[in-house]
Amino acid sequence: MKKILIISPHFPPSNLAAVHRSRLFAQHLPDFGWEPVILTVDEKFYEEKLDYNLEKLLPENLRVEKVKAFGVTKPRLVGDIGLRGFFQLYKKAKQLIIQEQFDFLYIPIPSFYVALIGRWLNKSTGIKYGIDYIDPWVHNFPGSEKILSRHWLSKKFAEILEPIAIKKASLITGVAEGYYNGVIERNKKISKNFVFGAMPYGGEKTDHDKIKELDTKPYLFTKQTGKIQLVYAGAMLPKAYTVLEAIFQSITENVAMYKNVEFHFIGTGKTPNDPVGYNIKGLAEKYGLWQTVIFEYPQRIPYLDVLIHLNNADGVFILGSTEPHYTPSKVYQGILSGKPIFAVLHKNSSAVKVLKESGGGIVLDFNGENEIDLIKNTFSLTFNNYLTFINTFDKNKINTKIFEQYSAKNITEKLALLINSFID
Repeated sequence: MKKILIISPHFPPSNLAAVHRSRLFAQHLPDFGWEPVILTVDEKFYEEKLDYNLEKLLPENLRVEKVKAFGVTKPRLVGDIGLRGFFQLYKKAKQLIIQEQFDFLYIPIPSFYVALIGRWLNKSTGIKYGIDYIDPWVHNFPGSEKILSRHWLSKKFAEILEPIAIKKASLITGVAEGYYNGVIERNKKISKNFVFGAMPYGGEKTDHDKIKELDTKPYLFTKQTGKIQLVYAGAMLPKAYTVLEAIFQSITENVAMYKNVEFHFIGTGKTPNDPVGYNIKGLAEKYGLWQTVIFEYPQRIPYLDVLIHLNNADGVFILGSTEPHYTPSKVYQGILSGKPIFAVLHKNSSAVKVLKESGGGIVLDFNGENEIDLIKNTFSLTFNNYLTFINTFDKNKINTKIFEQYSAKNITEKLALLINSFID
């Protein structure tokens, strides 16, 4: 088998969402002729709460190499694990590549800084490398337009470092095309040298099967007879708040319709570990919906605990934004939970077509910022259709074949084919 080294500074038992990208690739790469080795930072240097249940999802024979990192200073000057473990990761990666003759190096980002290791290792060992954009590197964060602000400085550094990191890359991938389209635009002279590929997060059925083995009960909310409880799980997209406010306006104008409905937002806080870092509470209070219709648990909870809460809910709520980047793989996670989905998505999101054709749920689609009023005017009508849909929902009638291309195994096959296209 060919050998691939994946540098992923965060890896289980880290509970950050990005760890599943490397985890699922590593799980399925052997099926396509690649032996994966994970290079990560030892978990004792992580800042986030650890979730050791995640290690139960790893393949038994997966090789994981760990390095030390510099600790977080007080005051906290550098928190990014990619920076704190940069030199240790580089040194160990170089040793492994030279001693074991790896065929390819793959670096999912963030941490964005570790992308520079690829360029450095290419120069020192000749290994071909690829960078996977889980998030865009150069991005207009809220506040990045304010000169000399933290976000402004981050963007400026990104604009300087990204072309250095990618210059000698062979492969550029991303969760969606929109995540690396900017790379092409910003680096037109060299982008013709790259192989590009969009690969969303893959859904993994065995993850959902695993929760049956765990002795864990839902603890954020309990099932209440006569209530329709929906779960939204995950961070809020930056451009989803105008959509959410239009939804709250619609609910307020038709509040009697929601007397037995609860929306539970899990892990939507400002930071992963802050239990009071609310992002949605203030907006819900503004419209008088807090803890009657809208509930928020801002702190991120372990991945398998999220699946347990999805399993306990009556439905899954999916909220997109004014940008069309929401991918079908996120819908697939809801489908795997076996619950009816209610989604509000940009009409150009590929998830819209997939969800409608599968019969897995009801979709309110809109044309970005131009149709925010449409959401306000039609949300409650569409949700009323969803309440009817719940009564006739049969998970066994969902056309799951539509989602097979978004399984973690099929996504990994695409990665393997891309690499094989330029590896002898």
